[in-house]
Amino acid sequence: MTDELLVIRAQLGERGALAELLARWRMPVWTYARRMLDADRADDVSQEIWLAVVRGLPRLREPCRFAPWLFTIARRSVIDRLRDEYAQAEEATGFGDIAGEGIAEDPAEAMVNRAALVNVLSALPVLEREILVLFYLEDLPVEECAYICRIPAGTVKSRLNRARRLLREHLEEKGRTS
Repeated sequence: MTDELLVIRAQLGERGALAELLARWRMPVWTYARRMLDADRADDVSQEIWLAVVRGLPRLREPCRFAPWLFTIARRSVIDRLRDEYAQAEEATGFGDIAGEGIAEDPAEAMVNRAALVNVLSALPVLEREILVLFYLEDLPVEECAYICRIPAGTVKSRLNRARRLLREHLEEKGRTS
């Protein structure tokens, strides 16, 4: 059954269709949140995302666009969480810079490559990290990344280019210091 059909059935009040949508998209949404945040925050934000989905699903006008709509909600939730934390850190320290904080390592992550990827991604600015996650790790095309981030496709391409360059520089720097 397609997402579009499940959305329509869920909009008509069928709880089973909503449950199937949740089962189908729970891990991709959590994975996106996890790539942008640490595991604990990803759990909290994922719950917020699904609450927003349940509330907003009746108003979704294009059921065929469920995935971009879902990731738009996910993006907004992640950005809101980061914005709140930055504001709290700024109030607590009196400074606007908490760039030293990155993604906390999840102790359950035993794979070295995975930990290295998370570490490298956490060193990138949020906008570039977000585009890399959506484009490469969520396998979304440029047009859907643009739709989710509410920016032109050209901006997605320029952020991807900048993110690749920053990633390459960071990896080269790590190679020199290792």
